[in-house]
Amino acid sequence: MSRFARTVRGTGGPGVALAHGAGGGIEPNYGPILDGLAEGRTVVGVDYPGTGGTPRSDVPLTLDRLADELVGAAVDEGLDTFSIVGYSLGGPVAVRAATRHPDRVKALVLTATFARPDNHLRLLADLWARLLELADRTALGDFLTFVAPGPSALAALPEDGLADAAAATAATVPPGAPEHVDLVRRVDVRAELAALTVPALVVVTTADRLVPPPVQRDVAARIPGARAAELDSGHLPFAERPDEWLKLITTFLDETAA
Repeated sequence: MSRFARTVRGTGGPGVALAHGAGGGIEPNYGPILDGLAEGRTVVGVDYPGTGGTPRSDVPLTLDRLADELVGAAVDEGLDTFSIVGYSLGGPVAVRAATRHPDRVKALVLTATFARPDNHLRLLADLWARLLELADRTALGDFLTFVAPGPSALAALPEDGLADAAAATAATVPPGAPEHVDLVRRVDVRAELAALTVPALVVVTTADRLVPPPVQRDVAARIPGARAAELDSGHLPFAERPDEWLKLITTFLDETAA
């Protein structure tokens, strides 16, 4: 039985489990597409420790724990089998869930994700972690506002509203973000990708400045038979390209269900 706070949308139809990113949550990372995902499907997501309604963890997080809690929540909601949609850190969580529960997981959709942090992502995660330690969140807001949106999305922000946008971003960072970022730095599911046998779609966010597109494409290259699709977005497809992202996900889920 899952102990994490959960979000459930839709009734009947194929099951879909959602794994969110570091410093995010189900509503922040999937909110704009939740209703679309739930059309004809049962959607279940859990919030990692320290975000949403899940208490912060007093021990380091592990992929095993996050994967098992996600699968447990889906089973609690009556889903014997289901696909998993994983965003950013949710990608490795989804992969680990498929590895540990092969009888449950029937397909994967992985977006803006990685198998192991490269030097670029590792340096950004180290900086992110140090900024989270500061009492003054101004620098954290500036950092996230710079790396999370794509260049065109960042350029579209009004100059006189940039500071307010950064402050608003900092204010949304959940208490459990330090543990999430710590896990980002320790992830390595490269060996597991080659052993996957379920259908998989990797959505590459081509304007991503947090997880470089080559790192994302490497995930697709390591999964036997995986499809890759490219989305003109930074690391925030739910904010920058929600309709296009939803269509990529639902089209693939419908095809695999058929």
